[in-house]
Amino acid sequence: MEHWDVVVVGGGPAGAAAATAARRARPGARVLVLDRSRFPRDKVCGDGIAPEALDVLAELGFDTEFLTEGYAVVPRLRLRSPGGTTVERVMHRPARVVPRAVLDSRLLSGALAAGAEFRRHVVRRVEVHPAHVEVDRSLTAGAVIGADGAESVVRRALGTAPNRPHQIAIAIRGYAPVPAGLERVQLIATTEQRWPAYAWSFPLGDGRANVGYGELVSGDVDRAGLLAGLDRLLPGVAAEQLRAHRLPLSTGRPRQPDGRVLLAGDAASLINPLTGEGIFYAVLSGALAGAAAVEGATPGAAYRRALRLRLGRHLRHSSTASWASRWPQVMDAVFRAAADDQRVFDDVVELGLADGRLTARTLTAAARRLR
Repeated sequence: MEHWDVVVVGGGPAGAAAATAARRARPGARVLVLDRSRFPRDKVCGDGIAPEALDVLAELGFDTEFLTEGYAVVPRLRLRSPGGTTVERVMHRPARVVPRAVLDSRLLSGALAAGAEFRRHVVRRVEVHPAHVEVDRSLTAGAVIGADGAESVVRRALGTAPNRPHQIAIAIRGYAPVPAGLERVQLIATTEQRWPAYAWSFPLGDGRANVGYGELVSGDVDRAGLLAGLDRLLPGVAAEQLRAHRLPLSTGRPRQPDGRVLLAGDAASLINPLTGEGIFYAVLSGALAGAAAVEGATPGAAYRRALRLRLGRHLRHSSTASWASRWPQVMDAVFRAAADDQRVFDDVVELGLADGRLTARTLTAAARRLR
């Protein structure tokens, strides 16, 4: 039976970051990435990459210019509230939009260049023992990192319950010609109809945009409802390659256990409940998991501490903001405040796309506009 220091299940952003971080933390570590797919492969996503996600990757040694080469630099973001308040401003740092078929392949190549190995394999069974973890009765590892997405096999092997319906969003994504006026603007539009729900348009820089629509599973939405929502918020957009996916929100994230199995990215329910953003969480949690995986006999505990220190306060604030956003008038007030003050706009963007917090400035400005 083969033995590896770390086995990473899933070769997407969380998995590539985890494998790279493990190799950086212990250059001699034997790290294997397993994925059911052959890369490049498509992954249903909005394709937007916040600059903070690129910061994490740069710290791991990735060439971020290579990762984003050939695709759009998007300096502006337009937000539309449920009541119709619209704010458009320049972001404090531009975002990038790169199709996941491209981004994930480039990230995995970077992980392999860092010394990890890759094998195409469908993981079906994970057994946890005191001194090692066994994968499909053919591999053993000192630690296993589950970076295998919303339907994580590794998470199920731990016996961790799935998110409840009100902690899961479902979204449909396609590609379409860029809507007029949105060639260099990311759009996130919300609606009072079937609230909370939102649509997006993120330009790729080649005449196309990644477009989509999502809402909570607890709203009993189906494919027809998702398509109707997309048409309602982005009328006339002729989208192709339409695929739906589930988003396990961070409001339902499980407690990371102490042992030798770690969960990162979507498998750990690390999806921003306000925006559906997941790439920043994926690469950050993957990096923390990879570094913890080679620390010793209790990598799970080390990873849990690292997550709490790095993201704990943000996750509490994003959960609070998600709870408050159940009232559309609150969102209207926040967006009006963001329209009046660039600093409030920056606070809102950082909370929704990276690791920002509910600042006193934003709370005060929104409260004034509620009155």
